[in-house]
Amino acid sequence: MSLPDRFSLAGKRLFITGGSRGLGREMALAIAEAGADVILTGRDRESLEATAADIRALGREAIPLAGDAGDPARCEAMCREALEKHGPIDILINNVGGRLVNVPVEDQSLDDWRRIMDLNVTSTFLCTREIGGAMVRRGAGGRVINIASISGMIANRGIGGRSYETAKAAILQFTRATAADWAPRGVTVNAICPGGFMTAPNRRWSREHPEVIAEFEKQIPMGRFGDPEDLGPLAVYLAGDASRYMTGAALVIDGGYTLW
Repeated sequence: MSLPDRFSLAGKRLFITGGSRGLGREMALAIAEAGADVILTGRDRESLEATAADIRALGREAIPLAGDAGDPARCEAMCREALEKHGPIDILINNVGGRLVNVPVEDQSLDDWRRIMDLNVTSTFLCTREIGGAMVRRGAGGRVINIASISGMIANRGIGGRSYETAKAAILQFTRATAADWAPRGVTVNAICPGGFMTAPNRRWSREHPEVIAEFEKQIPMGRFGDPEDLGPLAVYLAGDASRYMTGAALVIDGGYTLW
């Protein structure tokens, strides 16, 4: 197999949560450009349809599923609908997530804690169980890519909501454990750990807490935040044959932030 062929995703199908905006959108577009059809979920129907239209412009099929992956019942239902109506699925990206709150541990409510765990961790578990599990049972291999964060490795300066760091650390360990279980079955499970990318939530943080964002940027050896499209090529690598001998890995893409 030639090197370009190992990066081709022709004939594959992707399911991605939170695929209509930000990092999810850029990964969905990159994987579509590499040849895969895409099933994408998101809460905002307008942005879902816009991203689906951009995928179709690349000559690929795009299937938008509107719903909140942070709602466990809806998340499970979307996975089952995708498998029943649009399967088989070869690539899963568990992308949806977020910090949502900026409160110290001593002030965070149990309801908020559970909401953030459901958004980040429970959605990853449910999609992996349903869609990754279908890959295992089919016996034709597959790729699971979990979007963790450098926040699963460090504590961010000057900001609360430590449920986010906890959730992302849990995703990293879930990635490793599931990778070990599924390696003999031909399904790889890897994680991407982004650093600072100027997505919509971070633009909001920069307006509400400019000192936090400014301090973060000063600590990046490359001197700037990442561009969302920088994640696309890494997702393509993990989604295809090029990464066939990699599983259980956590790939950091942060401009060097975690180096010091």
